[in-house]
Amino acid sequence: MTTSTPATAPKTGIRVIVVGTGFAGLTAAIECHRQGHSVVVLEKFPERKELGDIISFGQNSSRIFRRWPGVADKIEPLSHRANSLQIKTWDGHALLRQEWAKETENWGKRYDGHRGELHGVMLDHAEKDLGIDVRLGHRVVQYYETDDGAAVDVEVVVDGKKETKRIEGDVVLAADGVRSLGRTLVLGHEDKPLASGYAVYRAWFDGSEIAQDPLTSFFYNNPDGDQHICWIGPDVHFIAASLKKGSFSWVCTHKDVADIDESWQLEAPVADARKVLEGWEPVVQRILDLTPEPLIDWKLVYRDPLPTWISPKRRIALIGDAAHPFLPTSIQGASQAVEDGVTLGVTLRKAGSAANVPEAVAAFEALRYERVRAAQKTGETTRDTWHQADLEAIKANPESMRLKREAWVLGHDAEAYAEEHYDATVAVLRRTGLQDLTEARQLNVPDMSPNVKVRND
Repeated sequence: MTTSTPATAPKTGIRVIVVGTGFAGLTAAIECHRQGHSVVVLEKFPERKELGDIISFGQNSSRIFRRWPGVADKIEPLSHRANSLQIKTWDGHALLRQEWAKETENWGKRYDGHRGELHGVMLDHAEKDLGIDVRLGHRVVQYYETDDGAAVDVEVVVDGKKETKRIEGDVVLAADGVRSLGRTLVLGHEDKPLASGYAVYRAWFDGSEIAQDPLTSFFYNNPDGDQHICWIGPDVHFIAASLKKGSFSWVCTHKDVADIDESWQLEAPVADARKVLEGWEPVVQRILDLTPEPLIDWKLVYRDPLPTWISPKRRIALIGDAAHPFLPTSIQGASQAVEDGVTLGVTLRKAGSAANVPEAVAAFEALRYERVRAAQKTGETTRDTWHQADLEAIKANPESMRLKREAWVLGHDAEAYAEEHYDATVAVLRRTGLQDLTEARQLNVPDMSPNVKVRND
């Protein structure tokens, strides 16, 4: 059994509106409820669907899940449990096997699984276990703020007709993704996402044929648990993973020059991936043979770091991808979204009242900004290492391909950090009337030294 903390803190009277039921939005809702705030969650989609493929939660977020009664026990059997990551060249030359035992010993378990399945566990916890007010079919079409509060206009369908109504609160958390409408209010102008130059073919399917084929059966018929293999080629990498419960997934990051406005995600034939992976080792070819149509071709979005994540009156905060989209090579996008929600739950409670919400929102950004940017850079570094590598050079020095697993990221406890550093951060913010966050951000630059104190629970 997992350990848990008490369900909720005393009521604060702070009314929180969360826009979006992705991992950032759900974490913010759960943590704000847990910290004693009143929460309503608005989601544009009219019904629940288990969509997506593999997603990773590092130890810095998995420790949060273990504080939610019963959640970790439900996530555990859904999770991928590989003991290592094998890294090979495109033609099958083995480079290294990166074992995860030390990482688990240092920082605890991580959770990797199907995005839709893990999301369903979190949504059930919010709605069924905690009774949080989650309203599907509520599309936010406008954000507002005043000195005393914040609001959104939502579009709903009633008796077949669209109606618009206003929902008011003390703070709005915009977890509405990389194309966030809330970002326009925060920045004062529309900020369109840009193509990063890469896209990802993605597939998740029943692995029974993979398990039966002589060339690929080792993914399942082995004593070492789930398998996780990464092949690296010229400006391409292909990662395949099996789950003992029967699922199989793969992702292929490839060059893409189409403009982001042309499509956010496309269905693509497996033949498109074959062109990218032509000549790669036979195991990769057989995986493609056994992959059902169609693939998803997901464009990787790039944007320069936003100058701020919070609105002028400090009543609206961008969180998750709305504030800071991550490259998948960071393996931290979902975890940093979780940290955002946890931090806001704490800062709003520490602020103590609706009148002090602007202070809490400013403190949230100051506590998180430099840490998130440093974590984003890890994805850029890994992408460049894998995609710009000289294959002969990495055969000579395979250790250069090892994924960095660092204490300052994985050992971080966002809740404990916010509790410990809130007062000092706010003291700095008050000197500028919450307007200049530079000094307060610098107060929270992460310590990336090898001997940084880590968390293992």
